[in-house]
Amino acid sequence: MARLDHMSLPVSDWKRSRDWWRDVLGFKVEFEIPDRATVAMVDEADLTVFLEEGEVITNTALGFTIQVDDVEARHAELAAKSVAFVHPPMKVFWGYGAELNDPDGYRLYLWDEVSMREKGGG
Repeated sequence: MARLDHMSLPVSDWKRSRDWWRDVLGFKVEFEIPDRATVAMVDEADLTVFLEEGEVITNTALGFTIQVDDVEARHAELAAKSVAFVHPPMKVFWGYGAELNDPDGYRLYLWDEVSMREKGGG
């Protein structure tokens, strides 16, 4: 068996990214290493993303797909909090979902199983 366990992502401000990934995406703080300007954020599937201050990767092909319970509800909740989206949930080339950027411009694709099955078919 092989599964992704953790990854590192360079960010321009680790505290700002920590707060955004926690408050917008729902990741939890696993631990922080302030003297290294690093925070470990963990999702519900136990994937840890190390947000480390460093040179931000500016590559528009780089994106992260994040499964949520209900993409329509999550979009409505975040939009009500003034979170900016690239687009709301809709049919796109990769299926059905919403897209937004984190504070450093990393593209995030939000989706859910039901909407993908019912609305995202090719």
